[in-house]
Parts: sequence; C-alpha cells; structure tokens
Amino acid sequence: MGGLGLSTRFRFPRMARILIAGALILALVGAWVSVRPRLPAAERGRRLAERTGCFGCHGPSGTRGAANPGRSDGSVPGFQGDVMMYAKNPREIREWIRDGVTAARAGSRTWREQRERGALKMPAFGRRLGPSAIDDLVAFVQVMSGAPEPADSVARHGIARAEALGCTGCHGPGGRLARPNPGAFKGYVPSWDGADFAELVRDRAEFGEWVDHGVSRRLGRNAVARWFLHRAVLQMPAYADHLEAGDLDALWSYVQWLRGLDH
Repeated sequence: MGGLGLSTRFRFPRMARILIAGALILALVGAWVSVRPRLPAAERGRRLAERTGCFGCHGPSGTRGAANPGRSDGSVPGFQGDVMMYAKNPREIREWIRDGVTAARAGSRTWREQRERGALKMPAFGRRLGPSAIDDLVAFVQVMSGAPEPADSVARHGIARAEALGCTGCHGPGGRLARPNPGAFKGYVPSWDGADFAELVRDRAEFGEWVDHGVSRRLGRNAVARWFLHRAVLQMPAYADHLEAGDLDALWSYVQWLRGLDH
C-alpha cells in the first residue's frame, strides 16, 4: 500500500500538468481551427479506393491502368481521362462501381465478349460497399478525371496556373484532395473545397497572404499554429517570387468556383 501511495503521489502532479497543458493547447487551437478532421468526399474516396484494392488494377491513385491481356483495348482504364470513354457522368461512374458495368453496356454482346476475354474483370462493389461509400468513390474518380471543369475563363486559368506552380502536387488534382501530412495538426493537407479551408482562409486578403508568404498574418502570429505549421512534413511554400500578373485573382476565382459546387 505504501508503494502504491508513493507512486500515486509522484504521478498525479505530472498527469495534472499534462492534462492542463493539453486543455490549454486545445483552447488556443480552438481560436483558429476546429480540432475534428473533416476530409472531403474525394479524399475519403481515395483512401477507400486504396483500402479496397482499386489501385491494384487502376494503378497508383488510379493514374495508370494495368495491362489486361485478352481485351482489344489492352489495359484497364485509368481515372485520368480514360474513364470518360466508359462513363460519361456521375451516374454511370456509380453504376460501374456498384454493378461492375453501366446499365447502357450491360446488354451489349460486344461488352460481354470483351469482359470474358480479359484477364482482369471489374468487380461489382455494391455487394461490399454502402451507398455513401460508393458516393465517395464517385467523387474521387471525378476529381481524378478532371470533372467538372469551370466554364469561366478566369477560373480555368486559375487551375492551369495552380498546376504550373505545383499547388496540385500537395493539394491534389483540382485542389480537391487532402493528402496525408505527418506532423500537421489534422494530419493532412487541407483541400480547397473542404470545411477546413474556411477556417484557414477567411477572405481574399488572407488567401493572398497564404500564397505570397506561405502563411496568413493571423495564423503566423499564433504560437500554437506556428508550432504545428513548422512541425508538418509538407509546408506551404511562399510563391511571391514565382507569380505572374493576375495569378492571385485567377487562383481565387477558381477556388470560389470550386467551393460554389458544394455550397
């Protein structure tokens, strides 16, 4: 009993300090960002596709399909461009994932023959996944295929510049993924269409600060925010010396268009 009392006496102050420090950090962090991770649908779909084995046939992140001997097309379609030859809209993408074929092709003799000849065959994931999980996969496939695209020319120029500047390397195609980022507060790079964006970027002025300097003034002055930002493996670059005239307006136009898709 004496030993137990001695151990408890020495442990409690340390535990109390840890709890107080944790509460303080959460309180400080709460001043600038929500604690709860909130992944966008496309990122949930990407992670699900990885767990479900989709990349075994469709290649890394769906970018390059594997060879498929026996079929006339010779390979499994990747999600970047190729998928639109087989599914023209979200409904048909959903049918492919759920049923292994679209309703339009299911009755085609040519399709059935090609399927039988191919070494690799698309599974019907409707037997394994629920509707919401399939919706996330549809969102991911759309992002990888570049759909939808903005009609506005300024927004189109914005995403083209984002690709040229390397923004989509971390933020994903169209800025719509949330790739893992060890050390970051939530463990991922925030997407431009996700709930985290509004907490990190309040307006056009803050957006410009992030792009120019790699951080906004508001978060740059927050000691807790700075600690997490510096601790992250992937850190936002300062692009001030790499921008062309009109880039900030074009990038902001694209982000506003993108966020308007879901709001």
